[in-house]
Amino acid sequence: MNNPTLCPACGASNQCGLADPRSATQPCWCFGVSIDPAVLDALPIELRDKACLCPRCASVDEQLQAAKNRPNL
Repeated sequence: MNNPTLCPACGASNQCGLADPRSATQPCWCFGVSIDPAVLDALPIELRDKACLCPRCASVDEQLQAAKNRPNL
């Protein structure tokens, strides 16, 4: 069974803003990062396009941290 709030690679919370009704009207964290297509290609075909990866599995932790540390202009 697919759960849109869990990472298909590791099963942890994917922190998907669109899967959570409380934040579904706001952009998700993934809108501000670049995910290497090779990371997505590494998923088994049956897990693709079912739920978002978590930031760790998407290998974007550094990008998210840099965005947090960027001053608001």
